[in-house]
Amino acid sequence: MIITLLGGAGFMGAGIVRDLVSERTIVDIKTIRVCDAARDKMEALAAELADPRIELVDLNVTDPAALNAAIAGANICINCVPTLLGFQMTIFEAALAAKVAYIDLGGLGTFTVKQLAEHERFKAAGVTAVIGVGADPGMSNVICRAVADQLDEIDKINLYWAAELVGDENPVLIPPYSVSTVLAEYAHESTQFYDGKHVTCPPMSGSEFLDLPEPWGRCEFMHSPHSEQLTVPLADGIKEKGIKEFSWKLHLPHREHEAWVGLVKAGFGDFNEPVEVGGVKVRPLDVLNKVIERNIKKNADKIPSQDSHEIHFAVGKGRKNGVARTVTVEVVVKPDAMYAPYVDACTSMNGSIAAQLILANAMKPGVWAPEEYFDVPSYFKELEKRKFIISTRSSDD
Repeated sequence: MIITLLGGAGFMGAGIVRDLVSERTIVDIKTIRVCDAARDKMEALAAELADPRIELVDLNVTDPAALNAAIAGANICINCVPTLLGFQMTIFEAALAAKVAYIDLGGLGTFTVKQLAEHERFKAAGVTAVIGVGADPGMSNVICRAVADQLDEIDKINLYWAAELVGDENPVLIPPYSVSTVLAEYAHESTQFYDGKHVTCPPMSGSEFLDLPEPWGRCEFMHSPHSEQLTVPLADGIKEKGIKEFSWKLHLPHREHEAWVGLVKAGFGDFNEPVEVGGVKVRPLDVLNKVIERNIKKNADKIPSQDSHEIHFAVGKGRKNGVARTVTVEVVVKPDAMYAPYVDACTSMNGSIAAQLILANAMKPGVWAPEEYFDVPSYFKELEKRKFIISTRSSDD
């Protein structure tokens, strides 16, 4: 099989490539096309992994001919180009035109509704697209499906993600993922599902404190823009069960949370709106990216060793056999040597899992969210191979 990765030398794309060349694969891969604008990063990745199946393709995603050539003939196209760069729909449509299966890592729900609206076009063309297949969204959607499958009637499902760093405090701010995504999570309105309908919520609203086991401890969660709340309550097999509430909330490590709040208060939430400096218009995002990058390089010797701990969980309330029940499904990701080469092992590994499960089974044409496409047992089996810890709890209320 031929797998094309667009943005394949970036942090998430490179991580997916790492998983695809590992012993964990369940499909026979002939070629891994790593397509990127950064030739130096592609060459460094290929040299490090030293896998003959890796093929490097210089890509300018704004060049339609180059984009079409990168996708043509592949069995699946994995779009790792950052959503907020604005090329998601262009790549999505290029995959349809080439009749190549498509996945992406989502991105705050920015294009989710537009993509799902193309379901019938993809179905008629016999092309499969599954959107938002990283960790959150992606794995998180499947967690919600696992909760829903254990209830006959659903009142609500609340979805959470928390990260915590263990070790000496870091004097250097290191973004957990792209700066634009973090700022958007803190500065933009979000769509949630309350009282049986989608509603718009202010940035950083919905404050909720939960006591979690160590190392997370007492965490404050907040609403943020994501795609799960746009799709899960409307999914077949969930909406029919009467769901009236679905929310998505996050918690970043405590001190980092304070830093991002401070940046938003300083005005960096409007990161794409240019400001004039010395007669030159610049985007705050470009300035911030460069300052953070410089600071990391300048103070590399001051960055302590820290272990990242993640917990992804959904809590569903409803009824089973007429009895009120609460169901919690959680996935914990603890530090492991397997994850050392990855910037974000959880997102990258889930992207790889999604691509492989699509290729390993008969494809379903159309545009799908993960909770409607993937089989929970098969998906969880792949998570466990990667040392993700899955647990399920249920109690009668």
